[in-house]
Amino acid sequence: MAITLTKGQTINLDKGSNDLKKITIGLGWKVRKKPAKKGFFDKLLGGEEKADDYDLDAIAFLLDENGKVRNVGDSRLAGGDVVFFNNLRHPTGHVYHTGDNREGGAGNEDDEQIVVQLENLGPQYHRILFLVCIYQGRQKGQHFGNVEKAFIRACDGRGAEIARYDLTDDPAHANARTLVFGEVYRKDGGWKFRAIGEGDPTDSFVDILKKHS
Repeated sequence: MAITLTKGQTINLDKGSNDLKKITIGLGWKVRKKPAKKGFFDKLLGGEEKADDYDLDAIAFLLDENGKVRNVGDSRLAGGDVVFFNNLRHPTGHVYHTGDNREGGAGNEDDEQIVVQLENLGPQYHRILFLVCIYQGRQKGQHFGNVEKAFIRACDGRGAEIARYDLTDDPAHANARTLVFGEVYRKDGGWKFRAIGEGDPTDSFVDILKKHS
């Protein structure tokens, strides 16, 4: 049975119970729909507007023992230790992004995934930080206060869910356009998964990256 985490809570990833040759970090979200239109003709056309288009992007930072990204890649951050929509596969091949989803979903299933082959990951990588950013959130006036459901979960190599962290309507996220969801990190010869849930008003993960460079 999967463990439901609260903010800041950690669990051991148990290789005795789970297939940890790889884990999949799944991220999902659902955007609130706008209130119903009130005009007569609007009502004829439908009582509820579709949700604004939110383009949320999943990102992973591979960090060393000092919490730093050793290699940021080229001028477009390609080829380095940041895995995102412009760099879907880490140079080692052991961390990869399944592809950019520009619409989100129903909030129950993964909208974007990042796969980590834990057993093959070199010892120079001590932590992997997982973030979600709202693309052009400032320009569009968007923030996580309008995201109804958002979650991060970890699944083992067989697809079994190990842990899940659900974001609730936390007022602290009302002006956040970037969320540091969680991380996996080495501990005592194994790996742990931690729910973080820290928001930031920036809509550029590069601003967060600067703190780890």
